[in-house]
Amino acid sequence: MLTLLALFALACEGGTARPAPTGTPTKSGYPSSMAAIGDSITAALGSCGTYVVCNRNSWSTGSGDTVDSHYRRILAKNPKIKGNARNFAEVGAEADALDGQAARAVKAKSAYVTVLIGANDACAKTVGGMTSVATFRSQVDSALNRLKKGLPKSRVLVTSIPDLYRLWELGKSSPEAVRVWTRATICPSMFADPASTADADEQRRRQVRDRIDDYDDQLQQACKAYGKRCRWDNGAVHRVRFGLDEVSSVDYFHPNAKGQNELADATYRASW
Repeated sequence: MLTLLALFALACEGGTARPAPTGTPTKSGYPSSMAAIGDSITAALGSCGTYVVCNRNSWSTGSGDTVDSHYRRILAKNPKIKGNARNFAEVGAEADALDGQAARAVKAKSAYVTVLIGANDACAKTVGGMTSVATFRSQVDSALNRLKKGLPKSRVLVTSIPDLYRLWELGKSSPEAVRVWTRATICPSMFADPASTADADEQRRRQVRDRIDDYDDQLQQACKAYGKRCRWDNGAVHRVRFGLDEVSSVDYFHPNAKGQNELADATYRASW
């Protein structure tokens, strides 16, 4: 149920300056191209007021005026990135989709790549259906290895996963959020029977919370193993405290435009 990527045309300075090769950061440190890979969060599902993918509001590659995305902030410093941002994030993507998205980022010769993945791996129908930690790590490594091999001079930002347990804590007292989660079966491993205080339901939610923490640990280690061109967000996304006014009123799960701005702020501070 989640996804990530999108955006950056050319502006010559001084008339004789030659643009940096695609896939290579400029001397100023601001890339001339970028890509986003991940799930529906990065695809900005539901952020345009209707429940559709809305790449223009993506925290990473968004080009619209509503969200001060990484792309727009970089564009203010390096006009050469205009029109050179791609969003390959897909609704419902789990970590096993990341390698294919990474291949597309390599093909696009992206100088900067953002990665946000893992919520769907935890949002299974049951706790037993969650992606194992070992499998998750293997799939993330596969994607990062593809980026490192195909884009050896590019920079990568790997982010943590939103705190779904905290979102449940916030929404469990909202009749509307409870109604939506129950009716639409949003992230059932976490949000099934959202108002229940039964021990089994409490234990289930804690297991999902702990699995996300384990995924974050593996994302951090995978980025460290990548080397100096990968940067971990130090848990910035996981620490974002979304209010119910910052998530879609359709599913009380995906960040709306205001929530996408929160993600952009948190991740840009942690980025290159």
